Amino acid sequence: MEVDTIQWFPGHMVKARKMVQENLKLVDIVVELLDARIPVSSRNPDIDSILEKKPRIVVLNKADLADASQTERWSRWFSEEQGLQCISLESQQGKGIGKLVGLAQELAVQINSKLAAKGRKPRAVRMMMVGIPNVGKSSLINKLAGKGYTRTGDRPGLTRGKQWIRVGRGLELLDTPGILWPKFEDPEVGFRLAVTGAIKDEIINIEQVALKLVNYLAETTPDALKNRYKLEEINQDPYEVLRVIGAKRGCLVSGGNVDTFKAAVIVLNEFRAGKLGRFTLDTIDYF
Repeated sequence: MEVDTIQWFPGHMVKARKMVQENLKLVDIVVELLDARIPVSSRNPDIDSILEKKPRIVVLNKADLADASQTERWSRWFSEEQGLQCISLESQQGKGIGKLVGLAQELAVQINSKLAAKGRKPRAVRMMMVGIPNVGKSSLINKLAGKGYTRTGDRPGLTRGKQWIRVGRGLELLDTPGILWPKFEDPEVGFRLAVTGAIKDEIINIEQVALKLVNYLAETTPDALKNRYKLEEINQDPYEVLRVIGAKRGCLVSGGNVDTFKAAVIVLNEFRAGKLGRFTLDTIDYF
């Protein structure tokens, strides 16, 4: 069975960009949150022009689901080729949070030093987080804020209608994360966004995405499928592979037929949860 390409073109980009640019005026530092499994596909290609010269920290989130060696290579690429501070973390578990706060505080010192040189008093340095949907912004904000976090409230004339959260000494975070929809023409990017859960399942063809995933795994890491679903061999037809997986998992309907949609949901969910292994779909050969 030939798997069709996946097309997805969000209509929210103009609105999202405007929202980010409006909030950008209020902050000193931007945290650019990317999915470590798809560092390119989860990034808005216009991000540099949108953020201009605003100090930035690139965060490769969900590193526990990505290939560790690829995450290291991407981190070096962002640092050495892009000149950006880059770290990897796991927002759900909170691993790497301290390093992020430390980098932000280093930038805060630099910002306040410049203010002092102009005769201005030190102040809390403000941050904003940008990233695509489902990249882990809410989890990261909650981990940064901690239990019983304090909102600093409105600041007349400066942050009217905005709420700020204290996340460390001398640091405040805008509690509404900025969403920057990616823009793409390559259908492979659409697949990577869909398979990692960046695009809502309600607006994609679940079975089609799962078939493309099965096809990808069969070609690159067949043992991942064999080991997870106890398969003796991998059929060249991804639909047949999905049907066998469904039969093994009890996705049966009347007449003993396999509900391949249910099987597709299982495969997608288990891939996203890392149960088939750690995968980086955007790979790089950078040393």
